[in-house]
Amino acid sequence: MQLFAGFDLGGTHLKYGLIDVRGDVFLECSVESPKSADELFKLIGSIIKELKKRCPGTIKGAGLGFPGIFHIREQKIIQSPNFPSLDGREIVAELSPLIDIPFCLNNDANFAAYAESVLGAGQETESLVLLTVGTGIGTGIIIDGKIWQGACGFAGELGHVCVKSGGDECKCGSRGCLETEVSAPKIVSRYRALSDSTADVTPEKIFRLAEKGDAAALKSVTRAGYFLGIGLSLAINFLNPEKILIGGGVMDSGDLLLSHALRETKRRSFTAAFECCRIERTRLGNRAGYIGAALWARNNHTQPAP
Repeated sequence: MQLFAGFDLGGTHLKYGLIDVRGDVFLECSVESPKSADELFKLIGSIIKELKKRCPGTIKGAGLGFPGIFHIREQKIIQSPNFPSLDGREIVAELSPLIDIPFCLNNDANFAAYAESVLGAGQETESLVLLTVGTGIGTGIIIDGKIWQGACGFAGELGHVCVKSGGDECKCGSRGCLETEVSAPKIVSRYRALSDSTADVTPEKIFRLAEKGDAAALKSVTRAGYFLGIGLSLAINFLNPEKILIGGGVMDSGDLLLSHALRETKRRSFTAAFECCRIERTRLGNRAGYIGAALWARNNHTQPAP
């Protein structure tokens, strides 16, 4: 049995798994994301060694999806706003002694978009934009059935376009980014400010409160939906995609955020472009990142093993 490993580094968890040649998931796991790049590299190396011991077949390759600006020519992360210890690291060179199988790297949202286009809600779709809304906002773009990476690999950072002039400072160095207005931490901080509460809350709890009519929760969700709608309209007017797929932990909390977002998206988009774009939830959910990474490895986009 030939298997392929995929890794998806998130703000809180490192998700990984194995798929077979058909793309069926053979195994999946999740561990807490390490604090530093050095810890991360060692962890990935040890996981691959453990997987090779446990699986009944041969692991032919691995795909690694990391958040941030990944330089496809230099094979390193230039900037990772939510995992800054990766900034400037020579990832291929540092991982090569730890991984004894062929492997490939790319942006985590690119891999998620690839998975959805091959096995998920984007099948038979030539152009799509995927947004993952969680601790941060990731974006992957598929054009003509292929990942659109741009000249150096930096395309698709919709989370770091400005949607609020003079807004909060973003970890990327700019202000008022889509990520600073829609991500899970902002939904929580906005609710706390509106309710004068210091309680430990999650976006899921805030969404439940909003559905029950809690004024602070409803306003927090409404504002997040407003800014998400601006971001979606930018994608529609600029790219005219067939589909926009939305996933991530925040979107698992319910339909309220999306309903507010769609209202603003329709208001700001060209009518014709809005009407020919289907906006849907992802089908693979939080599994898309590691599945896409493994699919990419399966399709031979791999760095030779040392």
